Amino acid sequence: MPPQFDKTQDFYNRLTDQLKKDTKWPAPYLYKFIVPSDDHKVEAIKTIFAPLSAKITVKVSSKGNYSSVSVAVVMDSPDSVVQKYREVSKVEGVISL
Repeated sequence: MPPQFDKTQDFYNRLTDQLKKDTKWPAPYLYKFIVPSDDHKVEAIKTIFAPLSAKITVKVSSKGNYSSVSVAVVMDSPDSVVQKYREVSKVEGVISL
């Protein structure tokens, strides 16, 4: 396995464990992403969350190079939270906060 995969998998495992300990599910969850300002990339993130009736807020940086995408949504479980992070990670250039 490549080292990056191990690091990413470890992060998701820790996140899942923490969410199981700290939260009663289903629960509201706030995702935050930074993505290069590109309408296609922002739309790709919106599409991932479209089936969930999420409240999505997009703010463009002062220089217009990046967009901040906040997604407020009720999720069913820690595993569903991680699954959405995995889907969004496929959007080129996205940074999950």
